[in-house]
Amino acid sequence: MFRILDTRWLASDVKWFRIEAPLVAKHRRPGQFVILRVEPTGERIPLTMAAADPRAGTIDLIVKAIGKTTRLLCSKQPGDVVLDVMGPLGRPTELHHGGHAVLVGGGVGTAVIYPLAPALREAGCFVSSITGGRTRELVVLEDELRKVSDQVYACTDDGSYGFKGTVADKLAELIKDPRRPIDVVYAAGPVPMMRAVCELTRPHRIKTIVSLNPIMVDGTGMCGGCRVTVGGKTRFACVDGPEFDGHEVDYAELADRLTAYRAQERLALERMEHECKLAASP
Repeated sequence: MFRILDTRWLASDVKWFRIEAPLVAKHRRPGQFVILRVEPTGERIPLTMAAADPRAGTIDLIVKAIGKTTRLLCSKQPGDVVLDVMGPLGRPTELHHGGHAVLVGGGVGTAVIYPLAPALREAGCFVSSITGGRTRELVVLEDELRKVSDQVYACTDDGSYGFKGTVADKLAELIKDPRRPIDVVYAAGPVPMMRAVCELTRPHRIKTIVSLNPIMVDGTGMCGGCRVTVGGKTRFACVDGPEFDGHEVDYAELADRLTAYRAQERLALERMEHECKLAASP
């Protein structure tokens, strides 16, 4: 079992966890993820590590309470435990050396780009980070990114905070700015967002790396649920990735794959909510 040391809410449905996992923290590299199991009969879910402290033996996770398992996890408090934390898994990020690197995070995808910022700066890059959400409440990790980036842009779709527009809109502005040409873009977030980012960078031949974490299921390549076509070849996001050349990803197939278990996920959540109501009734 793995003890939860600290938690805090970043938004109404987004929670940060610090978990005691010494061996994972010791070997983790930016871009890798872990598999968690919250309850004995529960599913195993992949989560990217936002940070790790090998000396303290801890890892940081950022979780959006969207389905049954993530809601159960987000109900836990410091002192509670997680049954299993397996990792680090996946291939570490291939870091660009020197030049201007732009990190683009949509919603909780910001947790994926966050550990890349200090790693890229250490590799000699000037790092610009773009984080965004539909509203101000959904812009996460802005303060943390400011500590490890050279410049940070916060965006909201409704204009309630920072730049009015999507993260892709802000990226388009940076691409047009001749003062600091962009050498590489790393993007993580909803599939439509990553696709929009790649369509912006493609005409300019800007190397673009996307994280396909949303499609992963068991994290080991055995279930086949994370199959995706990249460059005309079948790849498994959890073992061949989770990061790929964004200009080679088949986004139509990826979007279809994401909905494969939607009915089962909805049913599991409805059952949990029903059980909670029964438990709360006198």
